[in-house]
Amino acid sequence: MNENNMHYDAIIIGSGPAGYTAAIYAGRANLKTVVFEGIERGGQLMITTDLENFPGFPDAIMGPDFMELLRKQAQKFGANLISALVEDVQLKDARPFKITADGKQYTSDSVIIATGATARFLGIPSEKEYKGRGVSACATCDGFFFKNKHVIVVGGGDSAMEEANFLTKFASKVSLVHRRDVFKASPIMIGRAKNNPKIEILTFKTIAEIYGDPATGTVAGVKLQDTRDNSIVDFPVQGIFVAVGHDPNTALFQGQLSMDDKNYLITKPDRTATEISGVFAAGDVQDSFYRQAITAAGSGCQAAIEAEKYLESIHG
Repeated sequence: MNENNMHYDAIIIGSGPAGYTAAIYAGRANLKTVVFEGIERGGQLMITTDLENFPGFPDAIMGPDFMELLRKQAQKFGANLISALVEDVQLKDARPFKITADGKQYTSDSVIIATGATARFLGIPSEKEYKGRGVSACATCDGFFFKNKHVIVVGGGDSAMEEANFLTKFASKVSLVHRRDVFKASPIMIGRAKNNPKIEILTFKTIAEIYGDPATGTVAGVKLQDTRDNSIVDFPVQGIFVAVGHDPNTALFQGQLSMDDKNYLITKPDRTATEISGVFAAGDVQDSFYRQAITAAGSGCQAAIEAEKYLESIHG
């Protein structure tokens, strides 16, 4: 591949809803575009079962199937999709921008960062086995599937309280599990949880193990461990929602782009533009509030449009 073929109008890093939507819009604008999909493409929706809250799919669609449709659409409009992990970026004081993946260097006049965020999980062996089969990190995504069921929410911050309250719209009972009796959540959020008759709060508890129903392969309960005396009891539940936070995938951009105190990329108000002209950020990598497929896709659209306008401004 010669140097000219390694240069693009737009390089997109990430292959979730934001990345692929940006590729669709960039392709339709006749921008020479490449998407670095990473090793495991598709983002967090690859571990989502039925996606029911994305407009246009009234009968739901499996998360991986949805991502494959987005991927095909990005290809249809000419995006070059490369299943490689970006190892290095040179954005600051670099024109053109330089991206290294699989030991090869690519250049571009604009960059759209859509690397997403990773939900923190508990790190116990059985957790991975039941992801998408009773274990979730998104109540707004999956709460509907637990109508009239008993579920656990793990965490002690505002997000845990919010998820517990949200889940009472569907679940028959919500057990909020926290390893201490002191919560990081704000007093108003703690009060709402305590005053909700469908929520019980279990302090000094952690989940030691998750077990399933052999017949269905879905969650059937947990082993609850007391953090004071390490005693363990069986605790039957049908769902587990882990609400211990998300980590934006921004390590690659440390020292080059501004981040907030939680390491989310900072963009200009109501924009996807970062402080470096020609570099844009879309989706969960810069959104710690909504974290939904549709908002990620929307910001991917915005980033591509902003990139197109930027390229027009520098090329005429």
